[in-house]
Amino acid sequence: MMSDTSRRSFLSSIPAAAAAAGAAAPSVAAAAPAAPIRLGIASYSFREFSRRLCIQYTKQLGISLLTIKEFHALYRSTPEELDRAKRDFAAAGITLTGGGTVYMQKEDPGDVKFYFEYAKRLGLPMMNVGPTAKTLPIIEKFAKEYDIKIAVHNHGPEDKHFPAPSDALKIIKDMDPRMGLCIDVGHTTRTGRNLLEEIEMAGPRLLDMHIKDLRDLSQARSQCDVGDGQMPIPQIFRLLMKMNYAGVVHLEYEINADNPLPGMHRSFAYMRGVLAGIQS
Repeated sequence: MMSDTSRRSFLSSIPAAAAAAGAAAPSVAAAAPAAPIRLGIASYSFREFSRRLCIQYTKQLGISLLTIKEFHALYRSTPEELDRAKRDFAAAGITLTGGGTVYMQKEDPGDVKFYFEYAKRLGLPMMNVGPTAKTLPIIEKFAKEYDIKIAVHNHGPEDKHFPAPSDALKIIKDMDPRMGLCIDVGHTTRTGRNLLEEIEMAGPRLLDMHIKDLRDLSQARSQCDVGDGQMPIPQIFRLLMKMNYAGVVHLEYEINADNPLPGMHRSFAYMRGVLAGIQS
């Protein structure tokens, strides 16, 4: 856990040029050297907005990597509608890194296959999923068939299946390499588990990450802009670099749903500043 004092000390240690890059408008920050950690957005952050505005806001934030929630390409869409959604994102220069969370909790291969067909049509390389222990072997079968990665998303103390990443890891550790984890840092800390240990334990099974911040690491309702809470963001980024993490760190901004852009700008500025400081 990083105290307010240590957080301020960390940021004050960033050289002026790096700090400026982190706090600059996205168009300026985009010109800086590529960070070792790739930042993206979970489109759940834009759940109150259309696909057109989701695309517009993603570009305004200087981000080109997006994991898509159903709000912006409905499961019930026709193939032609999914093709249109895929074209819309591609035309805007946005890469779809995955989709979900997709809940696959019916022990029905036909139901699971439906979601893989959806992902295939959109060209998604990965799905974040909310499965059960019994559906994971079914999901693994289709992951192999479709060559689509699966990242089990943990949902904290309320999740009766996989509260923490290590709960899912126990089951998938010997499965096909395409079966992995999406670690949600907020939900993980709320379980009382050690977040950094959970990340390190995941190893190569860590395929995706949802980043957020909490003022109280045990309370979901304390979510705040990244950098304003107690989440150990610098330690997380250093650990991911040490692990040679190849996935994306997606900001999942769950507060201020009607006006998320100001807080998302601040969150990305903080994360870019931290990354610049680590690299300096």
